[in-house]
Amino acid sequence: MNLDKDVIPLNNQKKKKETILIVDDSDLNRAILSDMLAQDYNVLEAENGQEGVDILEELSKDHPDLSSVLSLILLDIVMPVMNGFQMLEIMRERLWIEDVPVIMISAEKDSANIERAYDLGVTDFIARPFDALIVHHRVINTILLDAKQKKLASMVADQIYEKEQRSSLMIDILSHIVEFRNGESGLHVLHVRTITEMLLDRLAQKTSRYNLTPSVISLIGTASALHDIGKISVDEKILNKPGRLTDEEFAIMKSHAKIGADMLEGLSIHQNEPLVKVAYEICRWHHERYDGRGYPDGLKGDEIPISAQMVALADVYDALTSKRVYKPPFSHEQAVQMIAEGQCGAFNPLVLECLTEISESIRDEMGSVDPTRQNRREMQTVLQEMGRHEELTASERTLQLLEHERMKYSYFAAMSKEIQFEFTTSPAMVSLSTWGAKHLGLDEIIMDPLHSSKVFSVLDADACRSLSNTLRSTSPDQPDISFDCQLNYQGDLRWTRIVARAVWSSDEPPRYTGALGKAIDIHDSRMRLDNLERLASHDTLTGLLNHAYAKKRILERITSRPGSSYAMVIFDLDHFKSANDNYGHSFGDQVLIYLADLLRQSIRGGDIAARAGGDEFVIFLEYKEEIETIIDRIFHSLCGQYKDFPISISMGVALSPALPRDYDSLFHAADQALYTAKRSGRGRYCFYDDTMSNTFCATVRHDAPDAAEHQKEERT
Repeated sequence: MNLDKDVIPLNNQKKKKETILIVDDSDLNRAILSDMLAQDYNVLEAENGQEGVDILEELSKDHPDLSSVLSLILLDIVMPVMNGFQMLEIMRERLWIEDVPVIMISAEKDSANIERAYDLGVTDFIARPFDALIVHHRVINTILLDAKQKKLASMVADQIYEKEQRSSLMIDILSHIVEFRNGESGLHVLHVRTITEMLLDRLAQKTSRYNLTPSVISLIGTASALHDIGKISVDEKILNKPGRLTDEEFAIMKSHAKIGADMLEGLSIHQNEPLVKVAYEICRWHHERYDGRGYPDGLKGDEIPISAQMVALADVYDALTSKRVYKPPFSHEQAVQMIAEGQCGAFNPLVLECLTEISESIRDEMGSVDPTRQNRREMQTVLQEMGRHEELTASERTLQLLEHERMKYSYFAAMSKEIQFEFTTSPAMVSLSTWGAKHLGLDEIIMDPLHSSKVFSVLDADACRSLSNTLRSTSPDQPDISFDCQLNYQGDLRWTRIVARAVWSSDEPPRYTGALGKAIDIHDSRMRLDNLERLASHDTLTGLLNHAYAKKRILERITSRPGSSYAMVIFDLDHFKSANDNYGHSFGDQVLIYLADLLRQSIRGGDIAARAGGDEFVIFLEYKEEIETIIDRIFHSLCGQYKDFPISISMGVALSPALPRDYDSLFHAADQALYTAKRSGRGRYCFYDDTMSNTFCATVRHDAPDAAEHQKEERT
């Protein structure tokens, strides 16, 4: 064996040949096989199994993946020192058999030996005497088949990993749904899932009582995301109450456990799904206590499924260490101590041991919860499961795993009853969840959505392009977006929040390849916020802006358009006290409402009008033409009569070119002009100047047929 001579030159060849190892004690057999294959392959030789193992050990030192330097082994059965079966046993123990295919060579045709060889991982069998054509075909076919299987395995792993990422994203979305109404972070569900799986892993190491295989642990972790879905039925006032709940409120809060279980029980067509069964256990019993003092059924000890026990502990830990509306967060150490001392209910002593033993790991994990790390853990679980089921073919394993992912995805989509989507750029296509497509009146698959009239009937073209640009502006490190828009729900325009994660390739540089996300109906909350904003910004009697909000709008206008000319107008009702005194305050309110309506009709769309307080009003307007004409028109449009009460106003006007361009200066000057108008006899408007001695004033006579003539005659 001359390994250096045979292997090193391979790395220096311009066109690398596949390398084959021939292990046979017969020099003649090795020579015949070498002559048959040397033209197309690099050939290494070993005289027995031990020498073959030594070659593999030497190669694996620099190449842990033997398939990168060795494509095939031709192995004899009967040899001195170490026979072929013994070499296969070692290859199996060290997992080399998974990297390099083996063809067994022998003159023996004993079926027991052939069967044993296949059991140990042999790919094919060649009998002596050798036929050159058969040897070539078997070698080529074995190498090609192995390469295709490795490629398929890589593709399957990539697909599974992608599906796991999507499932993880759906869990993140579901977390947001469940926690959205009670103001908790969607991280709560991720925390509970992570802690649950860590506790289950530790419990599986301590005891076999609960049959916790990796797949069972993964299933419980996934189902834990649903532990609080019953809270959807609880009033937000109770969920978000900062103080202690009353007995009645606590009874309503406790009902979420049974309601969540009932929701899952209502999924009749999915009742036999393991995920649904485990999720039901967790929903219904995660508030039971080991001493029987929990709810809703008062289960005791191991009557409580281990899934619910673990989620209960994880839920309590995260609740203690997280900020809530009713309490600040406790430290990790405080939380563990409180749980261990029984301050938060009774738990299985074995489960408490697990918590204590992995306490430091939980603290470290909670300090850096990362969905990507979660995905890696799930991928490892999937690959472990694949390795355990050797009786399955690659295609069967692939179908089972992909069907499992499809089931999880469909289940979460159906449970959330929200519009969920997947978008790909190549091909340009959007896939909608079944419920979402039906709700929007669209097909589940829509090709070229950015140019689809069907899509534009739901989300207008500008919003579509804006959403697309927002997703493309993300990065692999910051892929998440939130986008508010209006969707047309079959004729009903409603405000909607699109929460999505852009998908980027692993290329260098990364490429944007699509997105996953959902649409949340926020119309009612948006309307409530708009209404609250209106209440905060408008006068409740007249519907005009209030003074504080008008000031904010005026300052924004002055700042955004510094080169414009502005007029600040303040006016009030003359003799308004007599309306209240003679007709009552209700009548006075009606006069103010009437005047506010006149004011709205008198100003332009861009002007700002507000009630400053009492019977005093403010107008702020931008002008280019002769300002006297505008003021005169507004002034006379506000004068008149409401029922038997004559409406007369006094008005002061301040102009920005003559004054500093700030709100307080303009308001103060307009107020001085108003005072001058009132002092001059009321029923007038006055323009402010420094002395107020040369201000234009106009006196209104309500019975005058021509106000313009009076203005001309009565200038001061």
